[in-house]
Amino acid sequence: MSEQRPLTGTQHVLTAGPYRAVVTEAGASLRELTLDGRDLVLTHDADTLAPAAFGQLLVPFPNRVDGGRYTFDGASYQLAVSEPRYGNAIHGLARWAAWTEAGRADDRVTLTLAILGAQGYPFQLALTAEYVLDAEHGLTVTLTAENTGTRPAPYAHGAHPYLTVGVPIDACEVTLDAARFLPAGERMIPLDAPVAVDGTDRDLRGGAVLGSRSIDNAYTGLARDERGRAWTHLTGNGRTVSLWADEAHPWIEVYTADTIPEEHRRLGLAVEPMTAPPNAFVTGTDRIDLAPGTRTGGSWGIMAG
Repeated sequence: MSEQRPLTGTQHVLTAGPYRAVVTEAGASLRELTLDGRDLVLTHDADTLAPAAFGQLLVPFPNRVDGGRYTFDGASYQLAVSEPRYGNAIHGLARWAAWTEAGRADDRVTLTLAILGAQGYPFQLALTAEYVLDAEHGLTVTLTAENTGTRPAPYAHGAHPYLTVGVPIDACEVTLDAARFLPAGERMIPLDAPVAVDGTDRDLRGGAVLGSRSIDNAYTGLARDERGRAWTHLTGNGRTVSLWADEAHPWIEVYTADTIPEEHRRLGLAVEPMTAPPNAFVTGTDRIDLAPGTRTGGSWGIMAG
């Protein structure tokens, strides 16, 4: 008789000092991240599929592709419409796949996946996701993609953690030093070019209490520290949890979790580092045209404080 396993597969448990993380075989997803037993991200049961993209890696496109249709290198393609509500393709092709363990220690795990082509994406990628915990600096995630095929491949990636401080986000303060955001239409496809946050309820510079505001937008024009990292901070309940993204990620999507399953709604803030904005396969904005035999990648991380 075969071994009975949870829906999310093998659970890779990492520890370093007061930090603990759980990464799943399914999607190489971040299912848990805690500090001294307190959740830093929204979590779910191992035998439950990740709701609302909790902790998932979004490859080879984050967010949405309008109608799932795009043109690349002179040919037209139709991705599977994986978001029937709005009629779009959403969040890539790797989030439900079984990733293979390629390296393991108490404080780290490396997982790999081969994309050998899919509906609307006849390209090949070798993906590597490395999760590393540090007792002082928390979690660092590095995602790398290599084009192992014979033709250029369109590429972008992102990630979908929901930050939490243990209370509803309405009373929490969010800080993101971003100068512009991308307005979206009813089907969540960008309407135009990014606009300035000045004078809008999308301005999170200097910190803003969320209250009842509803946000589901990509931000850019990100201020960065001396190491090139852009930061988003969620503060409340006497705690702060922070996400950073390196310069490979010029976009950060902020989502106030208004339409996720009710038991999780507005309990966490999705902060999604992305190499390209929504609908990049159509617009070409920051899309990477990955030549055969070449690689691309980037890092992001989460820590308390």
